[in-house]
Formats: sequence, C-alpha cells, structure tokens
Amino acid sequence: MSTQKTVRQSADAVEENELRLEQDKAEQIVDALNTELANSYVLYHQLKKHHWVVEGAEFLPLHEFLEESYEHVEEGADEIAERAQALGGVPVSGPSNQEERATVEFEGEDVLDIRSAFENDLEMYGDIIESMRDSIELAENLGDYATAEILRDILVTLEDDGHHFEHYLEDDSLVLEEATH
Repeated sequence: MSTQKTVRQSADAVEENELRLEQDKAEQIVDALNTELANSYVLYHQLKKHHWVVEGAEFLPLHEFLEESYEHVEEGADEIAERAQALGGVPVSGPSNQEERATVEFEGEDVLDIRSAFENDLEMYGDIIESMRDSIELAENLGDYATAEILRDILVTLEDDGHHFEHYLEDDSLVLEEATH
C-alpha cells in the first residue's frame, strides 16, 4: 500500500455535482443510495455463500439460479455506486462500512438447509424491496427523476428474483412421495 496519501474527497462528503442537483438534495439522495448499496452487498454475500454451499439432488439448478441472482444484485450495486458518485458522493465500499450501513443483516457463517437459506434470502429481498421503494419516493420528491428511474429498474429485477425464490419455496412438486422414501 502506498505510503504517500492524498485524499481527494472525504468518504462522507458530498461535493457539488455537474448534474445540477442542489447540494442538500444530493446529500440526502447519496445517503439513501449508500444504504441501498450496503444492503445490496449484504444480500450479494449471502447469495454467494448459498451458491458455494448448496448440495443435494437439486444442486446444479439451484447453484446456477443463485449465481444468476447474485450477479443481478452486483449489477444493480454497480449502478447505485456510479449514481452516488455522479451526484458528488463517495460510494460506501469497505466491507465493515457496508455492514454497518446496511439495514439488513447477514444470516451468519453457518451452513443452513437450503429451504431455510432461501427463506432468509426471500426475507432479505423483501426488506430491500421496501427500502428501495422508499429511496425511489425520496428521489422523486427531491426532483431527482433519473435516480428514481435507475432504482426502479433495479427494483424490477429484485422483485423478479425474489418472486423466483418464492416459487422455489412452494410445496408443490412433481416428485412422488414414494420416490423420497
């Protein structure tokens, strides 16, 4: 690591932006975006964990589904971080800062049965969806329609993926009961 340090912008500072969004509005929106970014990375790490540890007869489709899900979360997180920077802010980036900033909580390091893991994932999706809706409303109310639109696009993907988790958790199956005994 470099011994020479020149701080160009403090992590908690929101500088004037070229998008002509007033400073006080930009600060509020960057704050909300950093919460969404932190939440995204908590979800990302939980999905990644489940991707690594899933086992059983349905291993491959679940492994692939989880990979697709965490990739969607990471893509959304990247858009959120870039928007925060465009508004003059600094995206929250350190793991400890993200964990502290997040309004959702990682389930822990233990390996759970896949049904419990998916129930935890679905719960986190729901919490993040609610938070994202609040952030969209905030951006709209402050006249930042572009941020609202970016978050809406991310929200559509979150809701779609969350709905897929819901499908996996349903009790309907083509597997005959006698096949499991």
